[in-house]
Amino acid sequence: MPQTTYISSLRQVIQPLTGFTLLTLISVIYPSAGMAQLPNIEESQPTDASGGNVAQARQEAPYTLGGGDQVAVTVFNLPQYSGEFQVLANGTLNLPVAGDVSVEGMTLEEASNAIAAKYQSAQIIRNPTVSVKLLQARPLNIEIAGEVARPGSYTLNLQETGGLPTVTQALEVAGGVRLSADLRDARVRRSPRSGSGEVVSIDLKQLLQTGATGNNIKLRDGDTIVIPAAESINPAVTSQIADASFYADEAESVNVAVAGEVFRPGSHAVSGETRTGQAGRTGGTGGSRDRVPPTVTRAIQVAGGIRPTANVREVLVRRPTRNGSFQTIRVDLFKLLRQGDTSQDVVLQEGDKIFVPNAQEVTPTELTTLANANFAPNTIQVSVVGEVNNPGPVEVKPNTPLNKALLAAGGVDQQRAHEETVTLVRLNRNGTISQRQYPLNYARGINEQTNPPLRNNDVIIVGRDTLAGISDTLGTALEPLSRFFSIFNFVDIFRD
Repeated sequence: MPQTTYISSLRQVIQPLTGFTLLTLISVIYPSAGMAQLPNIEESQPTDASGGNVAQARQEAPYTLGGGDQVAVTVFNLPQYSGEFQVLANGTLNLPVAGDVSVEGMTLEEASNAIAAKYQSAQIIRNPTVSVKLLQARPLNIEIAGEVARPGSYTLNLQETGGLPTVTQALEVAGGVRLSADLRDARVRRSPRSGSGEVVSIDLKQLLQTGATGNNIKLRDGDTIVIPAAESINPAVTSQIADASFYADEAESVNVAVAGEVFRPGSHAVSGETRTGQAGRTGGTGGSRDRVPPTVTRAIQVAGGIRPTANVREVLVRRPTRNGSFQTIRVDLFKLLRQGDTSQDVVLQEGDKIFVPNAQEVTPTELTTLANANFAPNTIQVSVVGEVNNPGPVEVKPNTPLNKALLAAGGVDQQRAHEETVTLVRLNRNGTISQRQYPLNYARGINEQTNPPLRNNDVIIVGRDTLAGISDTLGTALEPLSRFFSIFNFVDIFRD
């Protein structure tokens, strides 16, 4: 016979009895019938959008009591023994008549049984029925270590977190995870006093990608969260982390080092940008403003832009981790330019080192593409001297061919210039100077052999033709004589 039917029939037979006698009789015949069903403050197992169980979801252990918890103790039909109590620092409850009862590390059900046993062993109440309800949980002391912005010890107020905090809520309190984190292998180490002391593995990457909350478990007092460093970095995953609500959003700027084929190599402070009208980040509350974190292309811009000889297909980002090791991220910015692969524009964090290598060969098509990139310098400066209409410094776009720079200087002097060849003088990165002559042809496209792309600080020399050279030589030689005749003519005026 079912338990509820059995009790109902029994009550009809012994209804004239008093409430306390009835309770005692039921407890003797069916001891567990009078025990209240204790509430479980944990959520049920999560489900996905289709209603099925989330992969890797787990049933969490019930809450365990400790010093600072506020509880309501109810002794059935005996209000004088019931009331609200606080678990003392030593883990005990001081109850009427019964005195101190240790409940440290007990679940609510275990605490109910312990209090009932205390009253019965002291022969205060015969077969008491006791229930314990959690009114207000104590603040939680947790440790957070690994790839987070501010590792250390934290005290979490449950009123501020809306109940027992989850892993992601705790990570936000610690400033968020860093881009070097391995979200697939985050771990929560349970304190022996609040659980079994087990280590629980959680996959926060699944939370970002599918919205599955099964691994975003609730924390207990004394828990330790460890976020390890990833062994390898996928640029696409880095972008997902940067969009998460528990990402360690950097301050106004990060300090990074940029080396290689950029115009101003060295250490730079790189700031993000603010965009308007965008939704909030994943897992956040949304908003009308959001920050775009600093990225590789932004760092190259701050470093003066790429040089024409840069190999943007093999840019390297070297990233330090909390354990002292380094991660290497390979970035192909040409995919960003040609295919729109924004994941290649890796988000940066404090201490990153960026290296832009030298290209062995760059095709004219690639030069044109790179010159129009937002991480190329807006202009470079070259000097055009000699027989041109406007000699001096000229600002042109990166990778501008030699003949266009001559046009920017007003073109060659048609009467004096030697139009067959011009000379290009270049200061190389190793400190040497190279000099080479090129045929002048305004109709040629960009070509390394006949119409090379220019680099910053190049000097173009347009020489004089033979006739202009002879004329200038004669002018120099006859200059003293012309002065003499000028003086003679001046004296001859007074003779008249």
